[in-house]
Amino acid sequence: MADRPILFSAPMVRALLDGRKTQTRRILKEQPELFPIDDAGTPCSVGLLHVQGDPLPRITLGDGRCGVVTMQQVRFAVGDRLWVKETWRAHRAYDQYRPGLIGTESRIWYEADGRDNCDQHGKGRPSIFMPRWASRLTLIVTDVRVERLHMISEEDAQDEGVDRLVMDDSGAFYAGFPEGTYRCGFAGIWTHINGAESWDANPWVVAVSFTVERRNIDL
Repeated sequence: MADRPILFSAPMVRALLDGRKTQTRRILKEQPELFPIDDAGTPCSVGLLHVQGDPLPRITLGDGRCGVVTMQQVRFAVGDRLWVKETWRAHRAYDQYRPGLIGTESRIWYEADGRDNCDQHGKGRPSIFMPRWASRLTLIVTDVRVERLHMISEEDAQDEGVDRLVMDDSGAFYAGFPEGTYRCGFAGIWTHINGAESWDANPWVVAVSFTVERRNIDL
């Protein structure tokens, strides 16, 4: 169990705040190297195993009867606490503030809140530069698994906090249609963030489930 930072875009932060987002998917930086398990070339299965004493789960490869535990680890484990990094603004003297002052007293404005006058409160700061003390959301990891991107179900896509969308023949996504699905909505936001080629590639991803606590990780 460890504390780790995690980045989210403003729309996904709003979904976290609204209680609509309890899952996230991240591409495995190293895609598993599969091997055939029969003469027909059927690829082996991919799973996770948390070896006792290891800080993180490892990728496993096999066919359900036997297999190997690789050295490759994913960067999330059940019980981890993830502190959310998001785009923010702060007064020029923000460095003087302490975790105990988080809130209106600390003069922090979060882009996900869409405040009309946020431009008056310092320049926008990318999420990657958010310090731990400025984070306002903590996620407690409840489940971690590895799967192909296209394996996401309609229920899981809804838990990703996306809207229902439809896609036309050109690959553009639209909202407001009764036939829209959460799965299509997830494909839309994944494509927007990672590119259409990433969705088409159907990579192996880490699917992380969590509960959301609206507080700084140290409070």
